[in-house]
Amino acid sequence: MMKNTVLLITAFLISGLAAGQQITDYLLQAKALSESGRPGESVELLSGVIGKIQDARLFTGRAEAKLLGGDFSGAISDFNAANDISGFSGEYGLAKIYALKGDAPTSLYHLELHMKSPYRKSEKEILLDPSFSNIENKPEWRIFWRRDWYTVPEQKTSEVEYYVSVNKTEEAREILSELKRDYPYNNLVYYAGALIALSGKRFSEAVKTLSELLSAEPSNEKYLRVLAKAQTGLSNYAGASDTYTRLLNLGVADAQLLILRAECYRKTGENPRAIADIEKFLTFYPDNKSALSLAGKTEASSGDNLKALEYFSRNLKLHPEDPECYIDRADSYFVSKSWVWAANDYSMSLDLKPDNPDVWLSKGIATLNMGKEDDACHDFRKALSLGNKRAPEYISKYCIK
Repeated sequence: MMKNTVLLITAFLISGLAAGQQITDYLLQAKALSESGRPGESVELLSGVIGKIQDARLFTGRAEAKLLGGDFSGAISDFNAANDISGFSGEYGLAKIYALKGDAPTSLYHLELHMKSPYRKSEKEILLDPSFSNIENKPEWRIFWRRDWYTVPEQKTSEVEYYVSVNKTEEAREILSELKRDYPYNNLVYYAGALIALSGKRFSEAVKTLSELLSAEPSNEKYLRVLAKAQTGLSNYAGASDTYTRLLNLGVADAQLLILRAECYRKTGENPRAIADIEKFLTFYPDNKSALSLAGKTEASSGDNLKALEYFSRNLKLHPEDPECYIDRADSYFVSKSWVWAANDYSMSLDLKPDNPDVWLSKGIATLNMGKEDDACHDFRKALSLGNKRAPEYISKYCIK
């Protein structure tokens, strides 16, 4: 059955080749299979595609799946094949494999080649990679990192990224001041400034800076991601969706970009486009709770409440212990004035999380519309005790005789 599934997926993807099916889609499907604990199927999928297309990313993707499945020899072969197609593209993978084997000299030989290549990863990403844990206490590793692999602006910008990520804005500003003093015309300094502007909700400033940076480096993934966040902060959802499209067109193999773009499409009322992105994401991650919830909300906002209920019910079947899934479906029943069904789902949600004041209020309104005024008043008072600000209005109107 599993093999047949892989063959069907492969046939589907290859059939779409004539219509401009992007290599990114194959990589996303393979990644999803590996993440679900099925690296063997990932290898089969990419093997079928590699028979039709020769691309370094396909070989590195298959190598990663083989590595996950414990096939070191096969992974080494694929990383070397990637190098043959696009020089140095497989060096980081080779460095990881030899580190896992405990061979520090060979691992660091390949890591050095990687560091001198266009594919070089950040220092933080390498140091946090668990693949190198077997050699990180060896003298060769310590000697390797004594060398200046990164410029001062690169190192300092990485620090700014970290401080911004943990909401230590003052520390980030101090580093930015140093960078502006010592490297006033370095693009990384402007990028660091945009990050700090974004964290301070100065979205227009961030957009202006990043737009200027992208005019010189239009394919810079890091700049594009931050730009999209700043555009979203400005409620420029059309601009953000365009930026996410640029990232996807660059071949960035991150399925979450589809969800982020779908949320933007939903904000601009482009519901069919939003649903198309969500459904594509669900082909990779069919059980994803957030995606199913977003699909239901998108269908509801477009007026198709029955379709919304299908998504919410599917989500509940997959996640029966999640109170938010009950709330989603209850809200949909509420909009359609199916009061009994709404009250039942709100009750199920409260069984799992009884301290949600908004759900108590909604359940009270549904119960009131069922003609059960005493029960509704109990719910309104419970909502009030938990801090709901609308509860007094309902209590004064329906519960004070």
